[in-house]
Amino acid sequence: MPAGARRTPGLRREEVAVLAGVSTDYYVRLEQGRERNPSSQVLRALAAALLLKDEEAAYLRATVDPPPRPRPRPARECAGPQLVSLLDAWAGTPALVYGRYLDLLAVNPLGEALFSWLGGENSLITAMFLNPAARDFYRDWSVVAQGCVAALRAANPTQDDRRLRELVGELSVCSDDFARMWARHEVRAKTASAKRFRHPTVGDLTLDFETFSVNSAPGQHLVVYRAEPGSTAERSLTLLGDLTAIDPQSVRITPQNEGHIPHEHL
Repeated sequence: MPAGARRTPGLRREEVAVLAGVSTDYYVRLEQGRERNPSSQVLRALAAALLLKDEEAAYLRATVDPPPRPRPRPARECAGPQLVSLLDAWAGTPALVYGRYLDLLAVNPLGEALFSWLGGENSLITAMFLNPAARDFYRDWSVVAQGCVAALRAANPTQDDRRLRELVGELSVCSDDFARMWARHEVRAKTASAKRFRHPTVGDLTLDFETFSVNSAPGQHLVVYRAEPGSTAERSLTLLGDLTAIDPQSVRITPQNEGHIPHEHL
């Protein structure tokens, strides 16, 4: 590859073309949208040349392949009753289910207490950017917010979805931060990591979390949080659970509802 100082980081077009085994002219036509039917082999080669992750490669394919005929979707996503029962059985573990648009579909009592700052807002992505409390709650707000944006883009890579267009349009108008993060075109599904919270009742705590796809409901994800055994965070979660049991109104997201957020009302 050509050596020497570069004004901007990353591969040149010529270098990408060589790595992908295509001509520079063909690659330029792809970039400019003048070549609309690259083969699957070319797409795989480009993904390998650009070192794309699985989610990013899927996004690349979805932007090229003709979108399938849209299937009718229910007006509202719902968490299944068995999944809700599972959440409620985890009394000592915050857990929630969110949908393809990052809507909160169900949450157990301890999860509800943990995310009390939502104040009744069911759209996690909207609350992340338009609710000032989010920046206080997430001690690494910019990292978490970018992760939400990347997950939203990964959920609907073709963007041929009216609900998605309306959601992105509204947030882009109302939040410069969202518009800037969306423009990065980062694609990343939520998996597992740790998050640092600043809870208004029990203070600072760091929790590990794991995200699971719900096989019976494509687009839905189950998130389970846990504290390191013996840690301050574990004691804080225990305190939060005790406070919730004594006075649920003090930490409830939706004061009118008991337990999890009823999915039929979302």
